[in-house]
Amino acid sequence: MSRIAKEPVVVPSGVEVTISNGLLAAKGPKGELSLALYPRVDVVHENGAITVAPKGTSKQAQAMSGTTRSLIANTIAGVATGFEKGLTLVGTGYRAKVTGRTLNINAGFSHPVEYEAPDGVTFEVTSESSSQVELVVRGCDKQVVGQIAANIRRIRPPEPYKGKGIRYAGERIRQKQAKSVG
Repeated sequence: MSRIAKEPVVVPSGVEVTISNGLLAAKGPKGELSLALYPRVDVVHENGAITVAPKGTSKQAQAMSGTTRSLIANTIAGVATGFEKGLTLVGTGYRAKVTGRTLNINAGFSHPVEYEAPDGVTFEVTSESSSQVELVVRGCDKQVVGQIAANIRRIRPPEPYKGKGIRYAGERIRQKQAKSVG
């Protein structure tokens, strides 16, 4: 059995969890999420904790019990506290502005790029210094927040010579040496 699946997921106060018909639904202060459960995994909610165990001894059931436990933990953490992913825009003239649910990014193109936030996701521009703009993507679903941050980064990935572009907060870009003429 997976070592991850052996540890129960503690449900914090203020979060309601219901399990029925192969679906786990969690509701908390940050929103609501539902998760389809794998049929070969047994999920039990009792005494403020959720335990996960494989049904049978198949290798796939044992592997999916750890995956299911991690997905349940992320679902509960998302509705309780939420997730956020930071991005940094590095470059002269690179700007970001939030208008309603739309993020407008000026990243060196001849036109601004607009990105519409799906339901449950918000954008926030936290600081604008002379050459860096900090952007935060927030939401209750970890997978959606990570995918949106990846989509925004894909607009203008950091280039290896000057380091200009959109990068994750704390990401280090390995810069190449410029060619010397001589």
